[in-house]
Amino acid sequence: MGQIVCQFPLETIRKMERHYQDSLRSKPQGAIFSAQTPDAVITAYKSGKVLFQGRHPEAEIEKWPQGESKTTEKHERNEPSPFTPKNSLYLSSHIGSDEAGTGDYFGPITVSAVYMNEANINLLQEIGIKDSKTLSDDKISQLALKLMEEEIPYSLLVLPNEKYNRLQRQGWSQGKMKAMLHHHAIKKLKKKIGNQRYDGIVIDQFCTPQVFERYIHSEGERLLEHTYFVTKAESYSLAVAASSIIARAKFVEEMERLSKEVGIPLPKGASEKVDRAIAEIIRNKGKETLHYCGKIHFANTEKANKYL
Repeated sequence: MGQIVCQFPLETIRKMERHYQDSLRSKPQGAIFSAQTPDAVITAYKSGKVLFQGRHPEAEIEKWPQGESKTTEKHERNEPSPFTPKNSLYLSSHIGSDEAGTGDYFGPITVSAVYMNEANINLLQEIGIKDSKTLSDDKISQLALKLMEEEIPYSLLVLPNEKYNRLQRQGWSQGKMKAMLHHHAIKKLKKKIGNQRYDGIVIDQFCTPQVFERYIHSEGERLLEHTYFVTKAESYSLAVAASSIIARAKFVEEMERLSKEVGIPLPKGASEKVDRAIAEIIRNKGKETLHYCGKIHFANTEKANKYL
């Protein structure tokens, strides 16, 4: 049984409590809440420490990337992590990768990697490339087209729901799926750019570097040299921001396609609207249709029962 302790701000712990509302169990003394999922038992304390223990604790930890893991390798107080880049990297040639669709019940996971060199930094800024989370989906689609028109080197991978659900049944966590998608998107882009120089690879961090390495090692892959992990990397790296836009644009495109095929508008996210949409699909198309358009291990599948 694995056990990992992380430190979170109280605001995040309150969000976690709401997220695990349907999985709560009796809490020990001094705890804010305790919840149990198929992957782990999560116990949050007033000190801000959260204990994850079970078969796959990292599967729950990766949902809350801003947490500071207490089990990762320690470094001297003034020694930077080997997985943290120097700020100068963001203004030099590098590869960035990001994903979309991971928190959405409906739709695939999309991952993109983008190559940026000193020559196209100004171009990306002029186009208006920035964090996709601050942009509307229409604006994201427009920017993705501009990136392609300017022939900015990129790669794009899509994990359809049917394969997602199959991998999940085989024991893959969503974190492992994301790690493998990022890894292969970067390898695909490296092959595409050939011998063009780059000084590093920046991945928008969704799990600790050590967990990422374990995920890809389990499939016979090794971490590429000069790979760095940065939380909210799209705020620092134009390459990550551009990859975020391409991944999100593809996700939106796939959501529109799935909505037409299923016959109802599929809402994004994992809210009550999603629960109602799931119930409508089950009534009109049958539960098996969810394997084609949704991530069926999400709690929304069970929550939809009250609308049937």
